[in-house]
Amino acid sequence: MQIEQAQPANFRLALVLGGARSGKSRYGLSLAEKFPAPRLFLATGEARDAEMAARIAAHQAERGPGWETREEPMELTEALSRAQGRYGAILVDCLTMWLANLMLREEMTEKDIEASGQGLLAELEQITTPTVLISNEVGLGIVPESPLARQYRDWLGWLHQQAAKVADLVVLVVAGLPLMLKGK
Repeated sequence: MQIEQAQPANFRLALVLGGARSGKSRYGLSLAEKFPAPRLFLATGEARDAEMAARIAAHQAERGPGWETREEPMELTEALSRAQGRYGAILVDCLTMWLANLMLREEMTEKDIEASGQGLLAELEQITTPTVLISNEVGLGIVPESPLARQYRDWLGWLHQQAAKVADLVVLVVAGLPLMLKGK
């Protein structure tokens, strides 16, 4: 499966959205690889079962040399802050899992989730290292049946809108094809 290569990078912050298996992560990698190594891959997913562990291992092998990988399921804002100026580019895969991790923590209240989102957005406004954010667009389907799923969809939609405001480049990837929504 081949995805159209990104054009030469000229952004500080890119938001790459798409559905599951749309090619968004591959496209985001092609954007980040326009910048020199070392590059940082911030993974927000956790290997909670053997299938997920195998997916993570396969993705790490695909990236190859020039990439350092860190798992940051919860402390994404702090990881971005610590990484500034130390890498040619940073890729976060993905905001979708990060938000789910926050929402599934028992001690997290709505105020805590909002504060975490606001903290991330404040960090994104001041980053200096080119950064690519990957996230699933979940708001295109039917209204979810459960209150938790509806709340998740609403929080993620809010996060995407706020991140898109500060991003230089916003791309929606559908069937492996990038659709430029903002930037060049």
